[in-house]
Amino acid sequence: MLETEDVVAFLDVRPVFKGHTLLVPRRHVVTLPDLPEDLLSPYLAATQRLAAAMVDGLGAQGSFVAMNNVVSQSVAHLHTHVVPRTKGDGLRGFFWPRTKYADDGEAEAYAARLRQALDGA
Repeated sequence: MLETEDVVAFLDVRPVFKGHTLLVPRRHVVTLPDLPEDLLSPYLAATQRLAAAMVDGLGAQGSFVAMNNVVSQSVAHLHTHVVPRTKGDGLRGFFWPRTKYADDGEAEAYAARLRQALDGA
């Protein structure tokens, strides 16, 4: 479907909706944090092209783009799901149970931990 020297895309054999596509780098990479810098641009560009193709080629109103890193990652090779979406397709709430922060202080504590990790990267 989509092949470049850096990536390959193909239909998921168990699609959420018809047209559900998986994008993988040709080079073995396990998770997004492992993706080498030289593949970032080609990988994101291919993801962008697939998201546009969901609308232009399938008549979808948009797309859902997702990946798992380790947890719920059924294959130990980076792969991105690009799923065609249409309002009312029933996917709402399909993936994530929602939670709440106890208060603004707890939210700020999480933000501070993330900032510290980002500053150390």
